[in-house]
Amino acid sequence: MTQIPTEHSPTEPRPTEERPAEDDTATPAPATAPAPAPAPVPAPKNALDAYFKITARGSTFGNEIRGGLTTFMAMAYIVLLNPIILSGADVNGLKLDHAQLTTATALAAAVTTILMGVVGNVPLAVAAGLSVSGVISALVVPHTTWPQAMGLCVIYGLLIVLLVVSGLREKIMNGIPLPLKHAITIGIGLFVSLIGLVKAGFVHTGGPTPLALGPFGELAGWPVLVFCLTVLTIFVLLARNVRGAILIGIAGGTVAAFVINAVADLPAKTWVSSAPVWPGSPVSAPDFGLFGHVDLFGAFGSHGLGAISASVAVFTLVLAGFFDAMATIIGVGTEAGLADKQGRMPGLSKALFIDGAGGAIGGLSGASGQTVFVESATGVGDGARTGLASTVTGGVFALMLFFSPLAAIVPTEVASAALVVIGSMMMSQARHIDWSDREVAIPAFLTCTLMPFTYSITAGVAAGVISYTVIKAGTGRWREPGPLMWILTGVFVVYFALTPIKSWLGVH
Repeated sequence: MTQIPTEHSPTEPRPTEERPAEDDTATPAPATAPAPAPAPVPAPKNALDAYFKITARGSTFGNEIRGGLTTFMAMAYIVLLNPIILSGADVNGLKLDHAQLTTATALAAAVTTILMGVVGNVPLAVAAGLSVSGVISALVVPHTTWPQAMGLCVIYGLLIVLLVVSGLREKIMNGIPLPLKHAITIGIGLFVSLIGLVKAGFVHTGGPTPLALGPFGELAGWPVLVFCLTVLTIFVLLARNVRGAILIGIAGGTVAAFVINAVADLPAKTWVSSAPVWPGSPVSAPDFGLFGHVDLFGAFGSHGLGAISASVAVFTLVLAGFFDAMATIIGVGTEAGLADKQGRMPGLSKALFIDGAGGAIGGLSGASGQTVFVESATGVGDGARTGLASTVTGGVFALMLFFSPLAAIVPTEVASAALVVIGSMMMSQARHIDWSDREVAIPAFLTCTLMPFTYSITAGVAAGVISYTVIKAGTGRWREPGPLMWILTGVFVVYFALTPIKSWLGVH
């Protein structure tokens, strides 16, 4: 049997090598070779560079500005979509004003994203979380008033802040094994790719099969063609190492959409969100009527959900806000090269604090809880590495307070192309996982696949954590995961068993 040689230090001879005869007159070699000097960190060019560490992180001002704009263009849809999600009636039959919801969505996104950039110094954008808005709209508001529902957002945000201040949230993130962190990045890549494909109409849901190519098993319509052209354009630009490939692709796709829509005279309903046409008036005055309309504890009373149901709702919101953001920060931070060899990010506590505060800020603004957006990866893919990019993204959201009609200019089909491209980039983390080790490969597989298959980041993280600890216990190494992983396992078991638990508690 051939023996595989092991690695030795440069000063030690290999067992299979013959040593040359020693020369007594030669100067003896030092016992150990001197360690190479670390590469000098480039000096900052100015105060802004020094504050954001732009040069130190290998970025440029152009990369940061371009990355910030790319992130905004990829997530501008939230200004249009969040008011639609929150358009339902509350327990009294009252609906929120659409213009006020638009203002609240842009305001909360601007404030939290700028804070993430200036304080957290990470290229992460924050806006109304679709999972949080969905829970509020579908499960909470039918049984509460809108101020009571926003009060629950404030409470869950403050609870997450307490977890950050106590250090528990960062310990949980750092306690997750490195292979699972890589799997989370891969899973988010698959998830955002599926989101992009579905939003663009390339992949269809709701037919005879769970997923299909187009609405009838084939692609149909000019908007899907625009999506395909945009994706291919970005891929070609990336292959040619063109700077700003994603932003150039989005801009080119938007121009193509304008031309095709005008020449083909397409009906507005042909497009997913709105037709790519210039708005009659790009300027609109913001309406801050929802700001501060919060009933903090009303949902816990007899005129709301009740104490038990409200507590279950807060638990659901905390889980959605906590682990969705945690996974996104791990995935985007790893893709940006901000994590060390153990997958830990410097200054993580600040980013986590702002993300948690986003829940309270969103509730106070009337936009529902804010969370880190996976679309932040589009800016990272275009070169963003610091908080300056987030500051740019937040600044554009602030402009949308006065120019909200402009948010509809980039068609959803074009913005979705960027998500597919970023998903392909995040798949590169698969090379760091030892797929031959089943104790690692199985939890990684479940994490990667369940995120897109369940349309839930939290479900993927939960399946990965539970399977990891159970497999370790089944192989006799139950101590190896550590106490935090076992605590997380218990929490996620409750998460998966929430329906029977609510039934047992009499919660409907």
